[in-house]
Amino acid sequence: MIPGSSDVLLVVDVQVDFLPGGALAVPDGDAVIAPINRLIDRFAHVVVTQDWHPPGHVSFAASHPGRAPFESVALPHGDQVLWPEHCVRGTAGAALAPELRAERAELVIRKGHQSGVDSYSAFLEADRTTPTGLAGYLRERGFTRVVVCGLATNYCVGWSALDARAAGFDVVVVEDAVRGIDHKGSVARAWAEMAAAGVKRVTSRMLLTDQSQKEAPPP
Repeated sequence: MIPGSSDVLLVVDVQVDFLPGGALAVPDGDAVIAPINRLIDRFAHVVVTQDWHPPGHVSFAASHPGRAPFESVALPHGDQVLWPEHCVRGTAGAALAPELRAERAELVIRKGHQSGVDSYSAFLEADRTTPTGLAGYLRERGFTRVVVCGLATNYCVGWSALDARAAGFDVVVVEDAVRGIDHKGSVARAWAEMAAAGVKRVTSRMLLTDQSQKEAPPP
């Protein structure tokens, strides 16, 4: 699992609003930053995603009078979970975590910027037809394996991993570099769906082990 030239690290939505104290905090979300930074140091190629909603976005409960966060509404492209207002473009909450070594990113994909459709996946908007362009970018760069980390396991991480597989990439999710928002076993279901799709599950230690140590003959 030593990262190579055809591997890219995809860091999903490590933003202030998803960290403890944020508008839509993922429990223990800040715990992903240290392992992700270690991975960033090891990978030659890094892509970062960023939730980037306009004010009044369709996914916000406040945009639907009488509705509360975490309820669902039917939209033309399917059911939509309603969220507290979060990651509004240009706000402090939408910023990438200050501790994240995002300066190493070669590309930042901003998603959810269309007012009428949400976006969990780094590859497709929630209408499941509008591409972000990431798959084409990765193919043109010659990447064949996508290593996914970030927030949250059962939403943006899981959807991105599944769509990367559907786009033909080998996909790995780093289990100690993700955290989820669990609801009635939704994190476990996300892991099961990823496994069924052929997504591999590893630890950061498996990716950070020095090649010379792995190849050294026994004493």
